[in-house]
Amino acid sequence: MYGPIWKSWFGSMININIGSPEALEELVRQEGKYPIRSDMALWKEHRDKRHLPYGPFTEDGERWHRLRQVLNKRMLKPSEAMLYADVINEVVSDLMVRLEDERNKSPSGISYILFETRIGCLEKQIPAETQRFIDAIGYMLKNSVFATILPKWSRDVLPYWNRYLDGWDTIFAFGKKLIDQKMVELEKHLEQGEEVSGYLSYLLSSGRLSHEEVYGSIAELLLAGVDTTSNTLSWALYHLARNPDIQEALYQEVTNAVPKDRIPNAKDLTRMPLLKAVIKETLRLYPVVPTNARIIAENDVVVGGYQFPKDTLFVLAHYAISHDESNFPEPEQFMPRRWLRDQRDLSPHPFSSIPFGYGVRACVGRRIAELEMHLALARLIRIFLIRPDPQQTEVKPLARIVLVPDRPINLEFLDRQTKL
Repeated sequence: MYGPIWKSWFGSMININIGSPEALEELVRQEGKYPIRSDMALWKEHRDKRHLPYGPFTEDGERWHRLRQVLNKRMLKPSEAMLYADVINEVVSDLMVRLEDERNKSPSGISYILFETRIGCLEKQIPAETQRFIDAIGYMLKNSVFATILPKWSRDVLPYWNRYLDGWDTIFAFGKKLIDQKMVELEKHLEQGEEVSGYLSYLLSSGRLSHEEVYGSIAELLLAGVDTTSNTLSWALYHLARNPDIQEALYQEVTNAVPKDRIPNAKDLTRMPLLKAVIKETLRLYPVVPTNARIIAENDVVVGGYQFPKDTLFVLAHYAISHDESNFPEPEQFMPRRWLRDQRDLSPHPFSSIPFGYGVRACVGRRIAELEMHLALARLIRIFLIRPDPQQTEVKPLARIVLVPDRPINLEFLDRQTKL
């Protein structure tokens, strides 16, 4: 309706919206050494009010760059993500046991990697403290929308601001408790001259971050791991259940790549192009963050022939771009084969679907998230025939900062050997 670039208002903020892959590429290639996602004022206000440290989402400039350099290690490269394959497969094995239970938005995989311990998301009875943490993330995100739009004077009258703060307080308290427990374990190992491994152990023992910086970083990284891989897998299974031909092709690919007496591993994924295409198509239809933002603080920028002053807030309309028919024919259809090189006429523009972002400010957990989703889907599709709930109406996406289903996704999982 408005073309590739348009201006809008959200509360008191003026947004320059970027709605084409060409304009998006032109913008992010000018973002410089220290790109700013947005000013994250609401998140920073919580940290300042509670005297808490900033993390990779809230920090900016040279301090952010130093923080990301440390966090990137053992996380960002594909070869480093492979180190966590056994951990992820252990979590997936427990997931198989729980498939008869109601779907839960579980941060099990990322919590195991960050904290090197399980927090009980896949137990029959989720620990109360873990459930409060999971609920707090949704609570915080929901109330942050109201806290952003409403004027500050309303904070003493309406409940949303205090609810927003309470959600963050629970998230930080949960992370701090697990980090403190790990610090005690780590000190014992070091006193005994034992080697330590794992992501949190690396952060705590490297000496490159203070304990306060670890607290802030882990809290924000853990937040980013909830409602992300679980939602994407749910959407993928939802569409595979509704497209039995694609599901059968995926089953044949996985079973041909891996003998039935062996659990798929990270190396097996190189022989599963359709599996990877299913996840890419799911993220095209349902990017975890439907819009992102950039502030180019170092200099003026030119986009689409227009010059914008530095500190302009650009909103990157990922959902709109990936649902644009000029970028993807039949954009509302689930068509994973559009990503297979030997089954498409033209390659999509490289910036038409970038669900993990771009450049130095891209998602630090991308490789682990992809590995988790690929391994989980390979295991699920090999063991279960997935069918839609006969009583399930169409599920639609709902923007709640992150993109979530507007209702629970109910599916039937039938054992492929017995079809029961």
